[in-house]
Amino acid sequence: MLQLLGKITSINVRKVLWTCAELQLPFEQEDWGSGFRPTNTPDFLALNPNAMVPVIKDGDFVLWESNSIIRYLASRYDGARLYPADPQARARVDQWIDWQASELNRAWSYAFLALVRKLPDHQDAESIRLSSVNWARHIAILDKQLEATGAFIAGRDFSLADIPIGLSLNRWFSTPLAHPHFPAVAEYFERLVDRPGFLAHCRNGTP
Repeated sequence: MLQLLGKITSINVRKVLWTCAELQLPFEQEDWGSGFRPTNTPDFLALNPNAMVPVIKDGDFVLWESNSIIRYLASRYDGARLYPADPQARARVDQWIDWQASELNRAWSYAFLALVRKLPDHQDAESIRLSSVNWARHIAILDKQLEATGAFIAGRDFSLADIPIGLSLNRWFSTPLAHPHFPAVAEYFERLVDRPGFLAHCRNGTP
C-alpha cells in the first residue's frame, strides 16, 4: 500500500491527501515534521535529503516534492481526468501548478508567516504590507484566468492544478488581512465545495 510521510496540517502534505481523495487511492499516513517525528534523522534523510515533507513510498519507489508526487500519483493511478495525456492540455495544468510553487507561494510567504504563524522575525510592518499587496496582485491573476474559463483554473474541467491553487486560496481567505473582492475567485472557491477532498483536506479550518 502507498505510504505517505508527513503531518496532515502541512499544506504540501494536504496536496497529496486531496489527490489521493480524488483518485480514491488507499494509503497509510505517518506523522512526520514539526511536533511529530523529526525529519533530520538519518532514516528520514535517507528518504529525502532536504528533511522536508511530504515523502511517499510506493513499494520500493520513494519520491519527494509535493508537486512531483501528485503528478506521479495521477499518472500511475488512472488519473487522466486530472492530468490529461494530451501534451497541450497537460502543459496548461503544469503551467498553473508550477506558477503556484514559483510565484504565488513567494507572494504570500512573508504576510502569512507574520499574520498567521506570528514568527517574531517576520513582523516588519512595511514588509507585511508589500507582501499583502503582492499577494493580492497574484490573486488578481487567478481571478482573470477563472473569469476566462468560467469554471476551473486550467479549463472547463477540474484538474490537478486546482489542488495547489485551491489550497493557496484557502490560505488567502484564512489570513487576517484586507481581501479585495475578486468575483471569479470567490465563485470558484465555492464551486470546490462539491469535492469531498476539498472539504476534508483544504477547507477544514487549517490555513
